[in-house]
Amino acid sequence: MIRSLNPASGETLARFDAHDAFTVDRRLTAAVAAQRAWRRRPVTERTPLLQAVARVLRKNAERYATLITLEMGKPLVEARGEIEKCAMTCDFYAEHAPAFLNDEPVASAASDSRVVYDALGVLLAVMPWNYPFWQAIRAIAPALAAGNAVVLKHASNVPQCALALDAVFEEAGAPAGLFATLLVESPAVRGLIEDGRIACVTFTGSTPAGRAIASAAGHAMKKQVLELGGSDPFIVLADADIPAAAQAALKARFQNTGQSCIAAKRFIVEHGVADAFADLLSELAGKLVVGDPMAAGTQIGPMARANLRDELHAQVQATVAQGATLRVGGKPLDGSGCFYAPTVLDHVTPHMTAAREETFGPAAAIIRVGSAEEAVDVANATEFGLGAALWTSDLARARRLSREIDAGAVFVNAVVASDPRLPFGGVKQSGYGRELGVHGLREFTNIKTVWTGKSY
Repeated sequence: MIRSLNPASGETLARFDAHDAFTVDRRLTAAVAAQRAWRRRPVTERTPLLQAVARVLRKNAERYATLITLEMGKPLVEARGEIEKCAMTCDFYAEHAPAFLNDEPVASAASDSRVVYDALGVLLAVMPWNYPFWQAIRAIAPALAAGNAVVLKHASNVPQCALALDAVFEEAGAPAGLFATLLVESPAVRGLIEDGRIACVTFTGSTPAGRAIASAAGHAMKKQVLELGGSDPFIVLADADIPAAAQAALKARFQNTGQSCIAAKRFIVEHGVADAFADLLSELAGKLVVGDPMAAGTQIGPMARANLRDELHAQVQATVAQGATLRVGGKPLDGSGCFYAPTVLDHVTPHMTAAREETFGPAAAIIRVGSAEEAVDVANATEFGLGAALWTSDLARARRLSREIDAGAVFVNAVVASDPRLPFGGVKQSGYGRELGVHGLREFTNIKTVWTGKSY
């Protein structure tokens, strides 16, 4: 039994029976058949489906945003933004996929040699709950444009969002079987990966789960893209605009109630401006409005599950016990629902829990350093390498330092964000492969060399 819970109230919203083996088999078989026909269509005949998906998303935006908020708890205004970002991404690939998939002639000894991009087959997308539409669409849109089919194994706590995605593609006129949701529990994923009808895998989630996915996919010799955990640094140098940096830090840490792989988690600040930055961030965090995510004005909703809130609280308590200063928050909130007070920890050192582990919730850790070079060293002193932000008025120095930071993306004087125009992914324990942009489209293609000799 798969349950949909409202994390703001603890109420059970719906219950679903997991798909049985017969249903899974039937959907995989249909996906293979649909993909065989789909890949033969010119890309210009595939992209109108993405345009139709964008129209369906926008037409039903309020309904889908409400469903996201009810099922995983993010403030409704953020859920609306998530739906629009999905539609924008579909539009982007509808416009640019034909150019991204063009043959690329290469000069060689052949009469003609070129690189072509062929579809791989059926993609298994194993997706998380924190952006239940966006995480799925950012994988599905480029995969379909490239000629693949997609089956989605979504997080078990967002089954209604998963089924809504099924309805989106049906309403948009997708060929039967080209996209399908599988309502199955996590233990079923290994069997899906091993199934010969699955050609490739994409996964977004925790690093431990990513290792299991990688092991299964590697054993089956199947291409995979992994977007895993992060402990993103937000570096503030002494010459930064501190009010602007603090305002950006508030968004970088507390958006989506802090439940994002690319949320800034470690705020690494030069000593000369650390007091001013810590004071301002603590003041701003203390004013955040926590409450019903459906209500206008709410900025922080509940965490998605009680166990996630409890894990975050244990990390905060451990960090304070290790000597950090609790500036604001630091506790679960009374009443029903999985609410946690926006939290700022100061005087954190790199060996404390909040600096070593990924904190997946509304808690910021401020680490004080003596120089820009030390800031980069501390930023890199983690097993993760997803995103990083660097705040400074010296853009020449920023360009130099950005090359020294171990991350899949460095944003200078900005909040790290995914953008359909740019590749997105990590290094080290944050995973490998890229989503979005031209690189994300080509990840799930067979990059094939075609070499043609003389005609006899």
